[in-house]
Amino acid sequence: MKLNQHFIHHQIDSQTVIVPTAGADFHGLIQGNKTLAAIAECLQNDTTEEEIVDTLCKRFNGDREVIEADVHEAIRQLKEIGAIDE
Repeated sequence: MKLNQHFIHHQIDSQTVIVPTAGADFHGLIQGNKTLAAIAECLQNDTTEEEIVDTLCKRFNGDREVIEADVHEAIRQLKEIGAIDE
């Protein structure tokens, strides 16, 4: 899976923003924290949910089960709005 070409990821101070371009069906703004930033960075290249979890576990000090749940929910929401290509 990979971030859809019609969505752009920006870092603004400590906030992450994923913005749809004119070609996207979704019209809105996705804001998040450093976790979303790390997920969006991973999605710049073709990856799997498991690889994203592994990356976040290396980057952040946290319980793997919590990180897995957070990644799963973020991926679910991004898929729901068409921001991820599989």
